[in-house]
Amino acid sequence: MSKKNLIEKDREKLTVQENGHNILSSKKKYFYPNKIDKTIEIVIVPKLADITENQKNVGIVLDEKIILKILSKRYSNVSITEINTKNDLKKLALRKPDLVFSGVKYFYFADGIIWLNDYLELHDILYIASDRAALHNEHDKSIAKKIIQKANIRTADFFTTEPGKHQNEMSIPIAFPLFIKPLTGGDSRGVDANSIVYDFLSFQAKILDIKRKYNLRSLVETYLSGKEYSVSILQDHSNENLEAMPIEIAVKRNINGHRILDYDIKENDHEKVFKVSDSKIFNQLSDLSKNAFTALNGKSLGRIDIKMDYRGVPYFIEANLMPGLRKGYFYRSCLLNLNMSYEQMILTVADNGLSSRRIHSSIAKTELSSRRIHSSTANTGLSSH
Repeated sequence: MSKKNLIEKDREKLTVQENGHNILSSKKKYFYPNKIDKTIEIVIVPKLADITENQKNVGIVLDEKIILKILSKRYSNVSITEINTKNDLKKLALRKPDLVFSGVKYFYFADGIIWLNDYLELHDILYIASDRAALHNEHDKSIAKKIIQKANIRTADFFTTEPGKHQNEMSIPIAFPLFIKPLTGGDSRGVDANSIVYDFLSFQAKILDIKRKYNLRSLVETYLSGKEYSVSILQDHSNENLEAMPIEIAVKRNINGHRILDYDIKENDHEKVFKVSDSKIFNQLSDLSKNAFTALNGKSLGRIDIKMDYRGVPYFIEANLMPGLRKGYFYRSCLLNLNMSYEQMILTVADNGLSSRRIHSSIAKTELSSRRIHSSTANTGLSSH
C-alpha cells in the first residue's frame, strides 16, 4: 500500500473514532503516521474574562497552541480539549488518551468539584504533574514546612497568625526580624517591601494588610538575609532519577535596603537569574531540593525555592509542584543547566509523563475510589504559583 493510501486510511479511521466517541467537531487534530503512535490531549478550561485575575483551579497556565505544535512534531495524535461540562470529562475518559497534558487542578461543575488528576488515575490515564495528595502537601506553606521539618530538612522557624491572634510582642514565639507572607498562593503575591518586619507595630500592619487584601492567614518566618535560589526538578520515570537544576535569583535593593523577590519584581521581570557555578553550593542546593521534592511526594516536575541565611546555609522556603511551563524559572533552569530549548523542555515533560507507571492494581483503584473526587469548595485553596 502506498504512503498516500496509508495516510488516507488513517484519516478514515479517525473519522470513525470521532463519531464513535462523539468528539466535538471544533477540536483541531494533527496526524503524523510516521511519528510516535501516541494520543495526547492538552486539557484546558475556559479562561477568565479578566486575564489579570488569578484562576485558582489552574496550576500551570499553558500556551496550548504552542504546545500543540511542539507535541505534534513527535506524536501522531495531539489535540486541545476544553472541558466545560462533566459530560466533556466523561468523553475524555472514554477516549482514554495515552497522556493528558494539563495544568488544570480541578473543575467547577453544578453538582460539585472534580479534581482532574484523581479522575485520570481512576480511569488509568497518565498525566504530567503531581497527584492531589502531593499538591495538598505543598499549597499550604505551613503544612509543607512541617513535612520538611519531619524529614530533617532545614527550614526557617515559623508560625501562622491572623489579626488579633498575637496581642503583644511577648506572645510572638520567634525573634525579630521576621518575614511575613500569605499562607497560600504563589507568584510572590502579598510579598512587598513591608514583608520584613523589625517590630510589633510593623508585624501587626503587615498581617492586617494580608487579611484585607487576600482574606488569608499569614505565615511568619525567621528572616533569612542571604542569597535566593530556585531549583527546578525533572523526574525521569524510566529510572526514577531526579535531575536538579539550580539557578540564583538576584534583585536590586529596595527602598529599605533589602533584596526581596516581591510580586512587582516577578510580574515585571525585573529580577536576574544566573547559573550556579560554585560546585559546593550547586550540590547543597541539589541535595536539599531533591530531598524536599521526595518528602512532599512530588512527581514528574516541580520547583523548590531556597534561601541562604547570613552564613550561607541553605533553607527550604516553599515548593511548587505545578511550575509554570512558559518561559519562567522552570524553563530558565532547563536552559542554563541543560542547555535545553523550550521545545525540548515541553517534549521532555511529555516523554516523562508517558513513561510514568500506570495504576494497574485493584488495591490502588479501590483506594482511589474511596478518595472523594468530589470535594467541597472549602478544600480548593490550591492557588497557582
